[in-house]
Amino acid sequence: MKILIILLHLLLYQQEQVQDSTKQSTPSSPDSTGVDATAQVMELVQQADSVALADSINKIVIERQLQSLRPNDRRARRQLDQELEQLRIQDSIRRVELEQNIALVKSTTQGYPVVVYGDTILTFFTSFRSLTAEERADIVTKRLEKVFDVYIPSQDSLSIESGGNAEDIYYKETLLLTVSQEDAIWLDTRREILSQELKQRLEEKIVEYRSSQSIIKYAKQAGLALLIIFMQVMIFKGVNYVFRAKVRPLIWSKRGVWFKGITIKSNEVVNETQQTSAILTLSKVVQYALIFVLIYLTLPLLFSIFPLTERFAKLLISYILNPVKSIVTSVIGYLPEFITVIVIVTITRYFLKILHYFSKEIANENMHLPGFYPDWARPTYNIIRVMVLAFMLVVIWPYLPGSDSAIFQGVSVFIGLVVSLGSTSVIGNLVAGMVITYMRPFKPGDQIGVNDIVGTVVEKSAFVTRVRTVNKEYITIPNSNILTTNVINYSASLEQGGLVITTTVTIGYDVPWRKVHHLLLAAAKRTELVNTEVEPTVFQTSLDDYYVSYRLNLHILEPSKKLQILSDLHQNVQDGFRDASIEIMSPHYRANRDGNEITIPAKPKETKD
Repeated sequence: MKILIILLHLLLYQQEQVQDSTKQSTPSSPDSTGVDATAQVMELVQQADSVALADSINKIVIERQLQSLRPNDRRARRQLDQELEQLRIQDSIRRVELEQNIALVKSTTQGYPVVVYGDTILTFFTSFRSLTAEERADIVTKRLEKVFDVYIPSQDSLSIESGGNAEDIYYKETLLLTVSQEDAIWLDTRREILSQELKQRLEEKIVEYRSSQSIIKYAKQAGLALLIIFMQVMIFKGVNYVFRAKVRPLIWSKRGVWFKGITIKSNEVVNETQQTSAILTLSKVVQYALIFVLIYLTLPLLFSIFPLTERFAKLLISYILNPVKSIVTSVIGYLPEFITVIVIVTITRYFLKILHYFSKEIANENMHLPGFYPDWARPTYNIIRVMVLAFMLVVIWPYLPGSDSAIFQGVSVFIGLVVSLGSTSVIGNLVAGMVITYMRPFKPGDQIGVNDIVGTVVEKSAFVTRVRTVNKEYITIPNSNILTTNVINYSASLEQGGLVITTTVTIGYDVPWRKVHHLLLAAAKRTELVNTEVEPTVFQTSLDDYYVSYRLNLHILEPSKKLQILSDLHQNVQDGFRDASIEIMSPHYRANRDGNEITIPAKPKETKD
């Protein structure tokens, strides 16, 4: 009895050691594949066998102890029964844990199927000798395809030979595949049973394949193929007939009814004939696209009829389904980002509408802001609009599809580089236009002078200002030039009584200055387009050696007619001094002529009708 107790303690200690090693070898993460995964499965199985052996010995020891007890040792018997029941429970728990651990390793290991003419014969998960699982699947597939085509049924066509730790399946003298112990473990069976099942499965598949290649089968397949071709030809003819005899005549007959051209703000962009021709071209594109789709769908149908070409049918279908699946998946995955973009764009749009409404009200002077001029409303709105749109683009940029791709980023950098290198002067004129807008040196319709250019402002844009001279010349001036030079606004003087124009005459000392003043003022009053509310003035600007300089100042209300008013004024001055018999000349001119004839022109003779 003492020896049995000592043996029991030794077995319990061994069991604890095995349980510790089992816990340590339990896979903690599902990343084992290939040989490592097979080793884990083998180790788990070995550990399970060791634990099962220890449990069996423990059970035998306990059962012998039970047999050796006396009938009245109820307490000891009850204790041994509890220990025996505990061993059974632990054994069940360990088996469940073992199955879960093995399933976890298997679920994370990639398998390589052996597929022959659309049928999966076997899936390899483990390597064998120097071949990986993928290489084994590829080699076995090629061997079986050859056997399927040359196989002649007989009793000894396929055979199994045991070779140590593996079972080899032969066709006559040709090795088809090898079943190892690891392969059997992966499929939860024994090696001998698995090899027999594979041999039977291969025989059935080969016979099925050979029977499918019979003459009657070929005849049925050929007939079905001809029927599909006939139906597709009829469909092609029907499509061509519908487009040529129905759709295109209908489109042409509706010219001017459905298709009236495209007009944008009373400007005809596309006339009705051009629009109709474009629709006819679009109908041809739809026709050819539909025919192409029908042909593409016909080929998989034909290929799927024959076993030898069935894989090509699946390949052609995958060319369509895979992109469509990828597109649909991408679209569905992009929906949350798309909704975010729509919300941001909608908020921005209505915010700009509100700003546009206020800018119109301020521009029309229906709303007033202290210190804010009405002509600032439109450019200010444009500036804020650009800034808001730029901010919106920055916000939605991460939500755009492909925004984080290298191509997208490269294109963005290239565009930014081109804009930065080629738009220096453009940006300068734009900034100058903004500054000019808020400086308000002039407005459209004003008469201005820029360097040697004098004319009326006909357009003031963000980049240039256009001026029309008195000679009807339209001159475009960059805003940067206007910002860096002096600008004379002749129209601004209207607020102070009008523009002052001047003219100067030199009269000798022999003519009384009061008389000269009187004649000049009278000539100014006779001139048209002169502001009569402001009296003209005469100034004696200098007393020179031989004459006195008289300057006449008068106000005009139309600066654009400055030259015409000066011309009329000079005519009136000459007529007034001629009537007063006063020469408009300096003593220098008198000294250089002979003095026999004065320069006063004679009065024009009156003519009778």
